[in-house]
Amino acid sequence: MTTTLSPAPVPKTTARPSRYRHIQQGLRERLAPYAFVAPFFLLFLVFGLFPLLFTFYVALFDWDPIGERHFVGLANFSQLVQDPRFWGALRNTFSIWVLSTVPQLLIALGLAHLLNHVRLRAATFFRMAVLVPYVTSVAATTIVFAQLFDRDYGMLNWFLELLGFAHVDFTASVWGSHLMIAVMVAWRWTGYNTLLYLASLQAVPRELYEAAAADGATGWQQFRHITIPSLRPIIVFTVVTSTIGGLQIFTEPLLVNPVGGLTCGAARQCQTLTLFLYEQGFGRFHFGYGAAIAVALFVMVVLFSTINYLLVTRVRPERP
Repeated sequence: MTTTLSPAPVPKTTARPSRYRHIQQGLRERLAPYAFVAPFFLLFLVFGLFPLLFTFYVALFDWDPIGERHFVGLANFSQLVQDPRFWGALRNTFSIWVLSTVPQLLIALGLAHLLNHVRLRAATFFRMAVLVPYVTSVAATTIVFAQLFDRDYGMLNWFLELLGFAHVDFTASVWGSHLMIAVMVAWRWTGYNTLLYLASLQAVPRELYEAAAADGATGWQQFRHITIPSLRPIIVFTVVTSTIGGLQIFTEPLLVNPVGGLTCGAARQCQTLTLFLYEQGFGRFHFGYGAAIAVALFVMVVLFSTINYLLVTRVRPERP
């Protein structure tokens, strides 16, 4: 009697083919970068894009925060164009921006060039010391400068009196208040821009300056033909950011004239666009009109930033 042995059953495998594993792994690698940056875009969507779009929406209404809301279309923008307070705030903003931005960038460029070339003892200390104004509280800075520019007991007026000049009431005059605010802004941001320029200069090979000096180039020629072209990308960055910050200035004019409040004086001599926006939106609760001012400010910031970017990038570095 013979017995036949049946072959042993082959166990079923549940493992996926290797090609599916490769596809799944490749998909994870492609999606991983998007997962890492997704939180930023979610936060920007909630706290950046949505408020911006909602501001455009509110600007089309006569918006009462506790009452009714009536659609008025472009009436708020029409009122804005005919409002002399808006044009006065725009002139003040532009004046303070020019008086503060141009000197601070020029001084920062010169300081960075000096700190990068001059051999100083404790150079790290001086490089970090220029950043102290940036980390100082804006309120504290404003209080100190308000005392320095005070009409009766300010140090600046005391010095003018020694020279035989009469005291100047900086907060009461247009140009005086603009100059005082511009000095505060420049003092606070010059060190920050200096460190940006200095960090960029550290990457410039020292051999370029040595070769230029060997060829007989003066310090000014080295600054013009080596330093400026090397700093061109960071100069574009600082010009754009300074434009955005200068057109949105708020705290300094608000605190420099506490008696004037949101109008920054009886004649609105130093009221900026952001102060005017805050006065209409949260001082008088004209939310629709305040939103229209915010939209106009947004358009101007984008416009001026684009113009400055084009002007700076239009200057091409000279090729050897």
